[in-house]
Amino acid sequence: MPLSEPAPRKHLHTRRYEMRGFIREDGLWDIEGHITDTKTYSFENDYRGTMEPGDAIHDMSIRLTIDDDFVIQAVEAVTDGSPYAVCPAVAPNFQRMVGVKIGPGWRKAIRDRLGGVHGCTHMVEMLGAMATVAYQTAYSSRTQTGKTGGTPVDTKPGVRPRLLNSCHAYRTDGPVVAKQFPAFFTGDEASEAG
Repeated sequence: MPLSEPAPRKHLHTRRYEMRGFIREDGLWDIEGHITDTKTYSFENDYRGTMEPGDAIHDMSIRLTIDDDFVIQAVEAVTDGSPYAVCPAVAPNFQRMVGVKIGPGWRKAIRDRLGGVHGCTHMVEMLGAMATVAYQTAYSSRTQTGKTGGTPVDTKPGVRPRLLNSCHAYRTDGPVVAKQFPAFFTGDEASEAG
């Protein structure tokens, strides 16, 4: 169901995120994020001159290379468009994420390493969202990844899946967990059966 019909309005700004996940030939995973911000009108920028409708005031990309344990092996951050000439200079700081594991505490780890003057608001925000893209990528089927051994998508017997209580669908007392992870189901079985 789409959003309801809006009140009369004028479109001014568009932010676009594109995030993609890849399995590399060496068995590692690449997670890429790209952000653009555009306006629907012309305006003057002190550093770039006249910005025309559709010109990207922000045009930034990040690539994370992670292993099967979701530990960051390499980072590349690039600013191709920004409102200030100094913005691209922050890109090397993103190397501070190498060695960090995507998982619980992810956003805190980002803040600790790239918060405030040490990062870029837009790239830091995108980096936070890239964690879920990493999980979606690693949860691809074995036929897609070519991996034959254990992968992050495998649920080992007796090991609590990472997804539990991460959202409404994966709540431990809900129907999805009752069906997919019955050993960790905490709800009333009678209500889930009906």
